[in-house]
Amino acid sequence: MRSRSLPAALAGSLLAFVAVAAPVSSATAAAADQGPPALVGAPEAGPRQVPYDRPSGAIGFFVRGGIFMWPLLFCAVLALGSIGERLVTFQKAQTDTRKLMASLVRTLHGQGVEPARDLCVRTRGPIAAILHAGLTKVGRGPAAVEKAIDNAGAIELAYLQRRLIVLNTVAGLAPLLGFLGTVSGMIHAFDAISASGRVGPGGVAGGIAEALITTVAGLVVAIPAQGMYNYFLSRIDQFVIEMEQSSVELLEVLGEIEG
Repeated sequence: MRSRSLPAALAGSLLAFVAVAAPVSSATAAAADQGPPALVGAPEAGPRQVPYDRPSGAIGFFVRGGIFMWPLLFCAVLALGSIGERLVTFQKAQTDTRKLMASLVRTLHGQGVEPARDLCVRTRGPIAAILHAGLTKVGRGPAAVEKAIDNAGAIELAYLQRRLIVLNTVAGLAPLLGFLGTVSGMIHAFDAISASGRVGPGGVAGGIAEALITTVAGLVVAIPAQGMYNYFLSRIDQFVIEMEQSSVELLEVLGEIEG
């Protein structure tokens, strides 16, 4: 009887343990599905933050360049304004010098000095201006005519060179601003490394991007400014040559008429 009652007692104990453990395991699984219990007094989790979307395109390029992109933008606006104004001025100053001198010589021989002056007044450009200045001194001698032409030529030359200093300044200043932005970007990159305590591409990428963008922006502003500055200087040299040739020819014609 004792040998038979022992297995029966073990079986009863096992069934009782299963009956007790089954609800406990179900409650544990449910608690695991619900996550860890909230701490007493802990703040509730707020709404999920949406990551900041950086602007793309030209605006994003400008923003990633940092603070030194603003003076570079100012230099670019100055350069564009000066280039546009000088292009209009040089276009208005353009004159067919050969045609003007032929008409002037014909008028001087056929009609006299006064109609020649009127012809110069009706013709725009620095060539006609210096010829008119010389014709106003006819009758006072060749020296007075030559001096009047020289004075008028200096005034016209200064007018042609106006605002070119802006282009020259921008061409020299923009690369320096770009280099300053490069130094600033590298400083930001090393600050990021120092703050994180490790070297990683994500930490230094922003500073390196700022450095490269400002360098490129400085060159993009400076190269066209320097090119247009050299172009305008070559146009001025051409005007100076035409003014000298026209003044010499006028003095020769006046010498023939007075002689």
